[in-house]
Amino acid sequence: QVQLVESGGGSVQAGGSLRLSCIASGSGYIYSTFCMAWFRQAPGKEREAVALIDTDGSTHYADSVKDRFTISRDNNKNTLYLRMNSAKPDDTAMYYCAAEAARGGYCSRFYNVWGQGTQVTVSS
Repeated sequence: QVQLVESGGGSVQAGGSLRLSCIASGSGYIYSTFCMAWFRQAPGKEREAVALIDTDGSTHYADSVKDRFTISRDNNKNTLYLRMNSAKPDDTAMYYCAAEAARGGYCSRFYNVWGQGTQVTVSS
């Protein structure tokens, strides 16, 4: 069973930067075989996918964060990152890390392991 713990959230002014981290722990798994993602949910809004990274390192971003956020992973450290640059007030949300075990190297985008989230607040 894999557990995910996010960290790095906090308050930042518009235009500032933050780096979120998500550490995976547990036993009986190989981190590099997991498809990983960052989601966010703002009050009164639906949860949305922010950035995805597959087992081959390919990345995908929501249009709202493209060219500002960077997702990366360190398989040696079982850690997922989200670098947030040029933060905007609309980025204010709870950010969640999510994982899915790839099947045959394929990511179905049905993430079934979730962290508890880390709050990001961007002030204008």
